[in-house]
Amino acid sequence: MVKYVFDFSEGNRDLKDLLGGKGANLAEMTRLGLPVPPGFTITTEACRAFMADGAAPPELRVEVTMAVRRLEDAMGRHLGDPDDPLLVSVRSGAKFSMPGMMETVLNVGLNDRSVHGLAAYAGDERFAWDSYRRLIQMFGKTVLDIDGDLFAGALDARKAARGVAADTALDADDLRHLVEDYKGIVLDRTGREFPQEPREQLDMAIEAVFGSWNTERARLYRRRERISDDLGTAVNVVAMVFGNLGEDSGTGVCFTRDPATGRTGSYGDYLPNAQGEDVVAGIRNTLSLADLERLDPASSRELRQVMRRLESHYRDLCDIEFTIERGKLWMLQTRVGKRTAAAAFRIAKQLVDEHLITMDEALERVTGAQLSKLMFPQFDMEAARNLLATGMAASPGAAVGAAVFSSARAIEWAAGGGTPILVRRETNPDDLGGMIASVGVLTSRGGKTSHAAVVARGMGTTCVVGAEALDVDVEARSFAVGGTVVHEGDIIAIDGSTGEIFLGEVPVVPSPVVRYLEEGLDAALAHLAPEDEETRELVSAVDAILSHADTARRLGVQANADTAEDAARARMWGAQGIGLCRTEHQFLGERRVLIEHLILAADDAARQEALDALLPLQRQDFTELLEVMDGLPVTIRLIDPPLHEFLPDLTELAVRVALAKERGETGDEVERDQVLLAAVNRMHEANPMLGLRGVRLGIVIPGLFALQIRAIAEAQAARTTAGGTPHAEIMIPLAASIMELHLVRDEAERIIAEVSAETGVELHIPVGAMIELPRAALTADRMASVAEFFSFGTNDLTQTTWGFSRDDVEGAFFHDYTEKGVFSVSPFESLDRQGVGRLVRIAAEEGRATRPDLRLGVCGEHGGDPQSIHFFHEAGLDYVSCSPFRIPVARLEAGRAAVATGGGDTR
Repeated sequence: MVKYVFDFSEGNRDLKDLLGGKGANLAEMTRLGLPVPPGFTITTEACRAFMADGAAPPELRVEVTMAVRRLEDAMGRHLGDPDDPLLVSVRSGAKFSMPGMMETVLNVGLNDRSVHGLAAYAGDERFAWDSYRRLIQMFGKTVLDIDGDLFAGALDARKAARGVAADTALDADDLRHLVEDYKGIVLDRTGREFPQEPREQLDMAIEAVFGSWNTERARLYRRRERISDDLGTAVNVVAMVFGNLGEDSGTGVCFTRDPATGRTGSYGDYLPNAQGEDVVAGIRNTLSLADLERLDPASSRELRQVMRRLESHYRDLCDIEFTIERGKLWMLQTRVGKRTAAAAFRIAKQLVDEHLITMDEALERVTGAQLSKLMFPQFDMEAARNLLATGMAASPGAAVGAAVFSSARAIEWAAGGGTPILVRRETNPDDLGGMIASVGVLTSRGGKTSHAAVVARGMGTTCVVGAEALDVDVEARSFAVGGTVVHEGDIIAIDGSTGEIFLGEVPVVPSPVVRYLEEGLDAALAHLAPEDEETRELVSAVDAILSHADTARRLGVQANADTAEDAARARMWGAQGIGLCRTEHQFLGERRVLIEHLILAADDAARQEALDALLPLQRQDFTELLEVMDGLPVTIRLIDPPLHEFLPDLTELAVRVALAKERGETGDEVERDQVLLAAVNRMHEANPMLGLRGVRLGIVIPGLFALQIRAIAEAQAARTTAGGTPHAEIMIPLAASIMELHLVRDEAERIIAEVSAETGVELHIPVGAMIELPRAALTADRMASVAEFFSFGTNDLTQTTWGFSRDDVEGAFFHDYTEKGVFSVSPFESLDRQGVGRLVRIAAEEGRATRPDLRLGVCGEHGGDPQSIHFFHEAGLDYVSCSPFRIPVARLEAGRAAVATGGGDTR
């Protein structure tokens, strides 16, 4: 029989799949003997059953009843008792932390009778009515799906009537009337009274948590973070402890290290006389942990001991929520905390230096996506800037964009190609879509643990919070600082590393990490001021972890580069060769006309004239590439242009000819256009991506591949004569048949032998195949008998496997497919493991069965995608090739893939 409910004493941190992250960690803290309020967790299996059947499993109600009774016995109170009521909180808790799911509902169990018992227990009538109004407000918004602004409006109206600015200034009588206002909103919006039966409140809240798994904002967050839709969420029911019982009570969130920078020491926010959600909501600016130490030294001392113990236990940065009830500390949650990219690298290296983790573990603690963010430019501190205000630096980065004041406007602005910065008083889960669409987030309220800060850090979005100088007017779509008013659409810049907010654009400069990648560690550190210890530590941490990744990885990392300049940059950033030189890119611009002459040549003489003009240009291109990459492999793909890219535009040419004919124009140019039009009509293709390109073009147009092969061979001979050690490789594109490979390889071997004889240089130039068609992958055993290496062109392999053209479909229906769950991520962004990935595995295994020493690489854009790199490691490929900018990311992820699988050869 399936068990759906676990007391906290029954679980541990290893049960995240079943208990969710929150429940597993509550169980772990209970197991450690920390002061955790009693409670129980309803498993993710119950949620999955709810999603499958549309209703909770019948056994669940019974198990919840038993768990509630055990909780009542532990607390000495009963749910719904009018004299001494047990109250509980209900919180979601998926395996992965997921902003966008149901917010916490506090004080479940209160009703018109038990509110008086709570007042008697607390000796504070105001506290009891404040707790009741919070329950109705949270329950109404999150469980009954009532617009939260209605409750906020009623609260504002009550404050205005009393002439006070803060809700803490309302007395018990005010709050009693506010409860009636809130109950009226519930009746008006739902057609029923606010539920008075505590068990009904509990059951409705539990089902609301299950339902929140599939809210739009939860699905949006999962798509962004690539979290499976099938996991479901757990539900945590916890006995209430109260932080709003007076000045000796409070609530807070803290971190064992700074999640924004990685700086060592304790960081957090504390609110006296408040309940848990007040801190995260950011509606009141918070106090620091230093303030807590002054207000309540005993609780502060105990909290710091708990923080140290948890960090030592988890061996990582911990994010902790706590409540102090009349001087008694209670731990409400812990988890391994989200952090910025800079903090991730610094903390990982710190923990190695403190001998808490190994370098392999440090490598697992960082990601290629985080490294990529550290490579983004930063504001130029020497440039003239118009400083508006300074808030709290919540998530680093340099963001420049248009100020917008609602999530909907941010999404609209981004869809139009703009770069919005979302400006709010504070954010809430409803703002998730706008935060994702924005390049930065700016709030006038909240601290480093507010919703805006936590979500932005998790997404790697630049964020500044708690900028109290900003008077944000959402209705007017503007904010004011002193005498300056910034309207929607005005350009602002925010620095998530310093908290500074500027009016207008601010120039950017390369990041210190890019300088390190380009110049090396010593040179990068030399550029930094001696007192800039934080940046020095960051650059040193990146160097240590990336160097370890290079030591650990089995996959080689090469570059997609078509020019000597690109190749030099790639080598500087750690490329171990060129995995793809796209020769068609060498014929764009002024050279395009030469290919046009070759393709449209009417006879052998015209064709030879075009070839003679191209040969020295190609030879020079390849010589320069081989010189820059001396000693490393350079894989040169024979020309693979979709034919239309090198022919005049059919419509434009037809119009030109028609107009000339209508006007009676004559002459050489008119005659040439008529000949061109006839040729273009003859060669026009309905779908050029599947037409005369790749190996087909080389076979149909005599001399084209021969020209390139000769240029490659002559370049290799010239570099060898000059004392270099060139390693050119020839790659045949778009081959689907072994006979296509035979035709090209036979010609290549003949030409290479001729050049060797002519130059007196012994040449060995491997000839391989680009595997980018399903048939090539499925006949890899035969293809490998001719090809000396395979390189998977996963862009075209994805197009031909799925049967759609990337250029056509990405703007046409990919958005709908993502919205409807057909894709969790574009198959052009991250490899489709089940389809395209299976073809890669088949080709790898069967190719090596024929030729055991067959070298395997990938040169599609997936070669720089972190998740795809892990797949290629598992599939036993030898190298990945990607754009130069992504090489550091690929190096890091290749190391992480090796560590994750225990290292070594996976073949």
